[in-house]
Amino acid sequence: MANLKDISRQIKSVKNTQKTTKAMKLVSSAKLKKAQKLSQEAQKYNQKLSDILSDIATRLSMVQNDENQHKALVACDKPKIVDLVFITADKGLCGGFNMTTIKQVKELMSSYNKDGVEVRLRVSGRKGIDYFSFADIKLTQKIIGLSASPTYDKAVEFIKDCFDDFISGKTDKVILVHNGFLNMLSQELKTKTLLPITIEPKMIDKTASMLYIEPDDSEEVLSELIGKYVDFSTYYSLIDSLSAEHSARMQAMENATNNANDKVNDLTVEFNKARQAAITTELIEIISGVEAQK
Repeated sequence: MANLKDISRQIKSVKNTQKTTKAMKLVSSAKLKKAQKLSQEAQKYNQKLSDILSDIATRLSMVQNDENQHKALVACDKPKIVDLVFITADKGLCGGFNMTTIKQVKELMSSYNKDGVEVRLRVSGRKGIDYFSFADIKLTQKIIGLSASPTYDKAVEFIKDCFDDFISGKTDKVILVHNGFLNMLSQELKTKTLLPITIEPKMIDKTASMLYIEPDDSEEVLSELIGKYVDFSTYYSLIDSLSAEHSARMQAMENATNNANDKVNDLTVEFNKARQAAITTELIEIISGVEAQK
């Protein structure tokens, strides 16, 4: 039977851990509310930006006899070099949040490598950096701090080299991977082809738009809009990932708190048994001593 002091020490230790996990859950819950509100607002803007880009690209292709030559809108079925941009957290204690993204990145790498495609990794988040650095896999770009505190300006700076490489022809495709917010209890893995941009047919309405562009300004307007679209898509993905991270950590800390409570209950039962056994032993020794003196 375990020593009473040892069991008491374990109970105290588990209770202290329980207080920490409960506090972390409350902190994540408060942060989630702020991040979720920002994510919802950014999602609306991102969708509107996509609609405008679709409208302009469609109308310009009509003027150009459906031969839009902008590189960002030309599909690439057989890429030779692909940039994989992915987002992980800077901190842990959030369940399988980071590994879900890392696993998807590894699967994409394996798939492209089988086809002889060169894959370059660009990562935001300490956890992703640590994982691939430990695996001795080269990272083309890495940044710490952006995942935990995303801003539009930092997002633009992060994606700039990737966007420039694509426009200049150094790369053929850019894929963005992150674990996004689905609801308070779960997350949704999102894999998006950031470049080239796919214009969805459901977004196209050739008759409803009141938008007019001077022919001489068409390329400049389209290039500027594509840049904004890429920048904001990256920013939105960072915010969405942060919301999902807080959601995952909140759930992980709740599970940890419940497990700690179960552990305390088990140790309390063990403590009571040990104490009862000690009392019984003492009684037997006393009775034995009395009987021996008779």
